[in-house]
Amino acid sequence: MKTGKLIWAALFVIICEIAGAVGSVAVIGSITTWYVLLNKPSFSPPNWLFGPVWLILYALMGISAYMVWNNAKSKKRARPALGMFGVQLVLNALWSILFFGMRSALYGLIDIIIMWFTIVATMMSFYKISRSSAALLAPYLLWVTFAMVLNFYIWRLN
Repeated sequence: MKTGKLIWAALFVIICEIAGAVGSVAVIGSITTWYVLLNKPSFSPPNWLFGPVWLILYALMGISAYMVWNNAKSKKRARPALGMFGVQLVLNALWSILFFGMRSALYGLIDIIIMWFTIVATMMSFYKISRSSAALLAPYLLWVTFAMVLNFYIWRLN
């Protein structure tokens, strides 16, 4: 990979990781105080697992977005797909603020449902430009699906 392309790919990954960092600010204050006291379903993973999983998912998301930007026949063609990607990325960061920052499982649930649909729409728009970029988002969609179910049960149990 040429240096210029590597820099662009890194920039896309960094943007996604920053979105994760924005959301994690809300998580830090609540994970050991509020979240630990919530009733959670038996399938709830240990808290230490979330950080590494999200770190990897944000990297995959950044690579996927870079591939769309790089592989589109014109940057004009990539704009709608990357715009939808941006919407889901904002919803992703917003989920942490709603769920952990505002300590609202209900608002988090509403957000994550909308986010799930925007991820599917993003994957569909990415697929038209690069099938590989859409495939890179599959683990993200699976994890968000799991997180949505977990969020639902936390809301119901509390």
